[in-house]
Amino acid sequence: MESWQLRFDTLEALRLSSKGRLSYCSHWQEDEAALEGCVAPVELSPYCGWVLDSLSEQLAEEITLSETSTPKQSTPLPKRASGEKIPPGSHRSSSPPSSTEPSESKENDHLSILETKQEVVPAAVLSSKVAKVEGCIRMYEEMHRLKAKERLRQRQEEQEQMVRAAYAQASEQLKRFDELRELKRHQEFQELQEVMEKSSKEAQGQQEKLKEEHRHRAKILNLKLREAEQQRQRQEELERLRKEEGQERLRRLYSIQEELLQLNQQIDPNYRHKDLPRIDLSAYSNRGNQICGLVSGLIRSTSERGFPTQADVASTERALQEMRGLISSMQQEITAAIEEKKRKDEEEKKQKQKELEKKEQMKSQTPAPAQQTGEKQQKEGLQVKTEESIMQWYQQLQDAAEQCVAAFSEIANCKGNTEVKKIKTNLQKAATIPVSQISSISGSKLREVFDKINNLLSGKPVQTEGQAVSVTQHPQGLEFVCYKLAEKFVKHGEGEVSFHHDSAFPIAVVLSGIWELHPRVGDIFLAHLHKKCPYAVPFYPARKEGTSVEEYQRMLGYEVHDSKVEEQDHFLKRMSGMIRLYAAIIQLRWPYGNRQGAHPHGLSYGWRWLAQMLNLEPLADVTAMLLLDFLEVCGNALMKQYGIQFWKTMFFIQKSYIPRIEAVTSSGQMGCLSRLKNFVQKCLRAEEIPLPKGILTPSFWRT
Repeated sequence: MESWQLRFDTLEALRLSSKGRLSYCSHWQEDEAALEGCVAPVELSPYCGWVLDSLSEQLAEEITLSETSTPKQSTPLPKRASGEKIPPGSHRSSSPPSSTEPSESKENDHLSILETKQEVVPAAVLSSKVAKVEGCIRMYEEMHRLKAKERLRQRQEEQEQMVRAAYAQASEQLKRFDELRELKRHQEFQELQEVMEKSSKEAQGQQEKLKEEHRHRAKILNLKLREAEQQRQRQEELERLRKEEGQERLRRLYSIQEELLQLNQQIDPNYRHKDLPRIDLSAYSNRGNQICGLVSGLIRSTSERGFPTQADVASTERALQEMRGLISSMQQEITAAIEEKKRKDEEEKKQKQKELEKKEQMKSQTPAPAQQTGEKQQKEGLQVKTEESIMQWYQQLQDAAEQCVAAFSEIANCKGNTEVKKIKTNLQKAATIPVSQISSISGSKLREVFDKINNLLSGKPVQTEGQAVSVTQHPQGLEFVCYKLAEKFVKHGEGEVSFHHDSAFPIAVVLSGIWELHPRVGDIFLAHLHKKCPYAVPFYPARKEGTSVEEYQRMLGYEVHDSKVEEQDHFLKRMSGMIRLYAAIIQLRWPYGNRQGAHPHGLSYGWRWLAQMLNLEPLADVTAMLLLDFLEVCGNALMKQYGIQFWKTMFFIQKSYIPRIEAVTSSGQMGCLSRLKNFVQKCLRAEEIPLPKGILTPSFWRT
């Protein structure tokens, strides 16, 4: 009974060991690693030594009890010799694993007890007990190994059954899938057959419809062919008539050109009337040559594009009328000059007779001293009228402006023609809007404005309010644009420059570049400027007989509205703006133009203006203001150009001309005169004319 108890204790100890606590799961992986524990060689657990020690202790107690039962016969067991061998299990029981044993102190106590107990246990008894325990352990392990093999075999059979079941199920599903696919293919084939039958029926019906439409269209095409043939015949007839009309108009142009040439031959530029040697007909000759050139160019352009239009004939007829008017004006001028000469001859005769009578009466008398003094003062005083050559130049510019107005009469009088009116509006916007965009913000912006104006005058299309506009849209478009552009520049001068003096320079540099490429714009600009500001010539308009006060005020440059003349301050401000713009133009050139050529209206004109201004009698308030504005803007450029001559002029202004201005200026009009006097004094003291404020520097054109 005790032996069986020991065996169960041993099995319990093995169950509590680390190997006995292993869990054998029924779902082990099907590989060799799962069987490694069963295949490995059988080994004793490290707890075997501890178990054997416990068994030895119990055996020792039983022996002790048996010995004590016999009194006075107990003898102590001999101690184990130092060389006696310890059973094999005791070597492993020295220290069990720390994870499953109690604390270290208790373990030491047990070991000490076991050591004392082992001394009294016989070696033979221990060896037999150890063999039995080891046999039980091996039987227990073999039993567990066989159980594990059985469980593994059962698990493999279950897995094989599961695989066979899955394979059978997959085979059935594959069969069902093949059957379903075959069914779908059969259904699709039937549907395709139905669709093909249906489409064939529809195609037959469509073919019938197409045949019917083809027959209908054939009928329509036949009708159209007949109509096209009739239309072609009509076009041929119209083309024949157009050619006949074009040839007729061309013959008319040639006849007008021949008549123009004959009329132009009557104007000889070297012609001098025998009774009027001083009369000059060069202006008439130049205009006649221009008219002939225009007509010749018109005929050349019409011959290139085909036959002339009715507008071309109308233009040549207007040119013929202008030539006839030119001839009649020339004849009237000659007649008036002859009559004037006759009248002067008669007056000279009468004057001579009076002088003879006076000489006879005053032979014994001497001339009065006061009369001699008056004549001397008149010779030494300043002029009241501008030089004749300058006035001729002024009149030529005004005539050019009038001719320009006459050249675009059709555009100007287009009230009933909607198309021409639209062209007029677009051209006017294309000419005036870029001028309003001129500013000193950056050089690139200024160049964009210049290119837009230049392209417009060159006949290229420009974009204005989303529309393409070109002067070639109307034969008179270029003349109209030149006139409106020059007019806008002058308005910008009297408006923008009068309030912002710095704006004169960007406006002037753009106008200078346009003037260099398109001289006609510059001539018309000068005509507008002289009409608005006669002091830019300079000249003082004289009041003729029969001229009303309002008309004379307009001639002087004043604005008159509803019989009301503008205030003097506003008048002076407008004149100042235009003079400043003129002074900026004569010294500036477009930086991207042709530098090799001369300035179209350079500093020589400014020097002439200053000299002529100083030769005229000063006007109160006006003369001082004009001289100050001109010298502030253009004085530095004139100083660099004329040097000592300019300083002589400045000295003359200070010593001689300013006192003359003071003599005609009232006490309430001394503002402009004081500023002029201070400016001249500072410049003479510093011997330098400062650069004008707002001048465009080279760095400006890089912005």
